[in-house]
Amino acid sequence: MTLDDIRSVDSSGMYDAVRSFPEQWGSGREGALKADLSGVRRDGYRQVVVVGMGGSAIGGDLLRTLALDEATVPVIVSRSYRLPAWVGPETIVIASSYSGNTEETLAALDEALQRQASVVCISTGGTLRARAEAEGWPFVPMTGGLQPRAALGYSLTALLTVAEHIGLLRPDAAAWAETQALLEEQVAALADPEAPQNRALDLAAALNGRLPVVYSSGGLLEAVNLRWRNQMHENSKTHAVGNVFPELNHNEIMGWARRTDRLKGIGVIVLRDRDDHPRVQRRMDVTRDLLTDLAGFWTEVHSRGTSKLARLMSLIYLGDWVSLYLAILHKVDPTPIGLINQLKEALAD
Repeated sequence: MTLDDIRSVDSSGMYDAVRSFPEQWGSGREGALKADLSGVRRDGYRQVVVVGMGGSAIGGDLLRTLALDEATVPVIVSRSYRLPAWVGPETIVIASSYSGNTEETLAALDEALQRQASVVCISTGGTLRARAEAEGWPFVPMTGGLQPRAALGYSLTALLTVAEHIGLLRPDAAAWAETQALLEEQVAALADPEAPQNRALDLAAALNGRLPVVYSSGGLLEAVNLRWRNQMHENSKTHAVGNVFPELNHNEIMGWARRTDRLKGIGVIVLRDRDDHPRVQRRMDVTRDLLTDLAGFWTEVHSRGTSKLARLMSLIYLGDWVSLYLAILHKVDPTPIGLINQLKEALAD
C-alpha cells in the first residue's frame, strides 16, 4: 500500500485527521487549560454523568475507566435522551457534543436544568454553546472541522482537564508528557504504509475479509475495546463485535464449541495491559490456547508506556490506524457515514 493508494480512496482526508492526533492532543490540552472553569463546581457533588453520543461519548467511557482506581464518586456515561432518576442538585453533568447539535444530548440537558444539576459543556459551538451562554454554564471550546470520531484528541483532553479541575482525577504532568511523546512516536511508525514494519497495516491485512472480534479485560481497556469496534464500524464500514474477560469465559466461549468452518471467518484481537488482574491474564492465556486454532486469525496487542493514560492512548491510537487501513483495503472512503445521515434525515422528516 502507498500513500497514493490511500488518497485514491480517502477523498475526504481521514488519513490526515488520524495523522493529526498527536497535534490534537497537545493543542487540545493547551486550549482546555485556558478555558474559564472558575464556575465549575469543585466540591459537594456525589455523581458525575457524561452525556454524549458516538464519537463525543467515547471520551466519557475513557474517563470512566481511567477514574476506576482513583475517583471517590461514581462516573457514568449516558447515551440517551433521558438522565438517570438519581440525577439532581448533587450531580455534575458534563455535556459533550462535537457539533453542539446532538439531539439526545440537548434533550438530556433539559432534564439536567429541571433537576438543578451542575452543568459543564464541551463543544465546537452550535446549540450547545448557545445554551451554555444563555444559562451561564461553563463552556470548554474545541477546534472544529473534523468528524467527531476523528476529534477525540480534542474532546478527551477537554474532558480530562475538567475531571482534574473538579478533583475526579489527579493532575499528572508526567503522564501527559509521556502520552504526547508516545503518540508522536507512534505516528512516525504507523503513518507510513510503505514502512517495512507497520503494525496497524499488518493487523488490518489480517482482518481483511474476516469478522473482527475484540477481546480485552473489563477494567482499564473496556472503553478501548469499544473504541476499536466503533472505529471499524464507521471508518472500515464493517461489523465488529467484542467482549471482556472474565465475563466472556462464562458465556461467549461456548459460541466456539461447534467447531465449524465459519469460525475461520473470525479474526480475534486481544487487547492486553500489564495491570490486567493476574487471574484475567491467566484466563486470557488459557482461552487463547483453547481457541486460537479455531479462528482464522488470533493475535494479542499489548499497551505501551508507563502511566495509565499513556498505555490507554497507545492502544486507542493503534486502533484508529487499523480502522483506517482496513477501510482502504475494503476500498471504501472512511469518512462518509451515509446510513447515519439518512437516518437523521428520516427522523427530521
